Amino acid sequence: MNMFKFVKNFCGHLCTINEHKLLVMKYCFRVGLYKQGILHDLSKYTPTEFIPGVKYYQGDRSPNNAQREAEGSSDAWLHHKGRNKHHYEYWIDYPMDKSEGLVGMKMPVKYVVEMFCDRVAASRIYNKEKYTDSDALEYFTKGLGHYVMHPDTEKLLYKLLKMLAEKGEDYTFTYIKRRILHIM
Repeated sequence: MNMFKFVKNFCGHLCTINEHKLLVMKYCFRVGLYKQGILHDLSKYTPTEFIPGVKYYQGDRSPNNAQREAEGSSDAWLHHKGRNKHHYEYWIDYPMDKSEGLVGMKMPVKYVVEMFCDRVAASRIYNKEKYTDSDALEYFTKGLGHYVMHPDTEKLLYKLLKMLAEKGEDYTFTYIKRRILHIM
């Protein structure tokens, strides 16, 4: 990678993760999840995640996908999902009956809400001025049937994404704070 491309990718990736982190923090604060908002995605600044992020930066999608395409897997993603409880992949485990294979464990509600905030922020960041409140729902529904996610977790996430698409941010964030997290 030449110096110009490196600097462009470095700055672009850093700006993208900073913008994403700040937007998720804003959303988490909006529903009362202050600690999660502050700690969200700090692992993206570690060399294991940041260096591939710069190398595979494109600006309109996750560099983890580009790393996966180029190398067959994404070490950055494997590192990230194993350290961040707002990813359903963090909660994949063996069930008591091992004949079932891997299953999704039920996520604590506060992490489902952070996952919702994360998905909305990612959609807003990557879609830029084309963003609509239905983008995160559309992205989620494209993957239905492929997620290894606990049914209750999937149901709650879908409900919140659908609510956002139909009723907008103000209604949905107020609903989350008052009805899901029971914060007044």
